[in-house]
Amino acid sequence: MDNFMKINFDTQTLEINPSGDNYVASMDGKTVSVQIIRAEYGRMDLLIDGKRVTAYVSSDMAKRWVTINGHTLMLTKTSGAKQGVRHEHAGGLIAPMPGQVRSVSVSVGDIVKKGQTLLTMEAMKMEIRIQALKDGKVKSVFAAQGQTVEREQILIEMEE
Repeated sequence: MDNFMKINFDTQTLEINPSGDNYVASMDGKTVSVQIIRAEYGRMDLLIDGKRVTAYVSSDMAKRWVTINGHTLMLTKTSGAKQGVRHEHAGGLIAPMPGQVRSVSVSVGDIVKKGQTLLTMEAMKMEIRIQALKDGKVKSVFAAQGQTVEREQILIEMEE
């Protein structure tokens, strides 16, 4: 499964793809490698093509503002065939990156609505909410509070 994220800048699109433990970012035909050195409390230390850069990130959940070298960009995820990072794989909701499960809000048999938070996890000091992508019923829960999970590990399986 190809997890990738596209972010629109007014008329420009930034595409971010995982590449091993790092990422490849592409915009306007230019591609750079991005490595996350440290991420905590709205600050990210990155290596972009080997150059150390500090980015400050704030979010209101729908939009994200990133400030690098005094320049602030507002980022929004695009919609389309691959809506940003999808947390779904063959009917199961998956971990988008390695992290620790902070809470599981559902049990087997629960009826859930699209957009409902089913599980929260923490990765690189960021809270990630795993949400139902459509109305359905929880078929299986493969994660527990405090458990460490790997990228693309199935967390919750759904059925219609």
